[in-house]
Amino acid sequence: MTRMQPSRHAPGALVLIGGIILAGCSGTSPSVAPSSSPLPSPSVEPSTTASAPASVEPSAAASEPTESLPAFACVPSVPVTATTNRAQITDVRVGTHEGYDRVVFEFASGIPDAVIAGVLPPLYEDGSGLEMNVAGSAFLSVTMHGASKVSPEGGVTYSGATNFAPGFDRLVQLIEGGDFEAVSTWYLGLDGAGCYRVLTLASPSRLVIDIEH
Repeated sequence: MTRMQPSRHAPGALVLIGGIILAGCSGTSPSVAPSSSPLPSPSVEPSTTASAPASVEPSAAASEPTESLPAFACVPSVPVTATTNRAQITDVRVGTHEGYDRVVFEFASGIPDAVIAGVLPPLYEDGSGLEMNVAGSAFLSVTMHGASKVSPEGGVTYSGATNFAPGFDRLVQLIEGGDFEAVSTWYLGLDGAGCYRVLTLASPSRLVIDIEH
């Protein structure tokens, strides 16, 4: 049964960006070849596999949870192309659905340039350089360039939580790693391995990460 608060937004356009491999994943996407490189973990060396280009597949579904979703793909990292020079964060939320956990970043207008990738600890706070303690046994970073919860004029567009500990099947923690010089960094702490997919949604603009159970 789904455990996520109902969306406040009307459906918009959905774009599949891709998915990233975590150790032991076997699912593939029709448009992205599977990688043999696992998600880095504390006991293995980081993957040196180059980032896979984003795949784009339009879909009519955009509500949360979205329906008719594509399969989870398995690649080491995914770049997301910006649709605006400045993306103001207006909401961050997490939820769980049948078969996957979901992280949503919502923006006032447009999607920022972003990279989602598997990373190894130690994990550092952007700006201060201090080491962060993130729960989980596997980790993903979300680095968004040209994105911030503070506007260029100094106003705050998102004042909500920056540290979530939902205790879902796969997502253990979502925590902000920094909001410094229009670079927004977040870390996902996961309980074990599993593939995931990255989507962009419109009306409103959202970057979505689904982690497979």
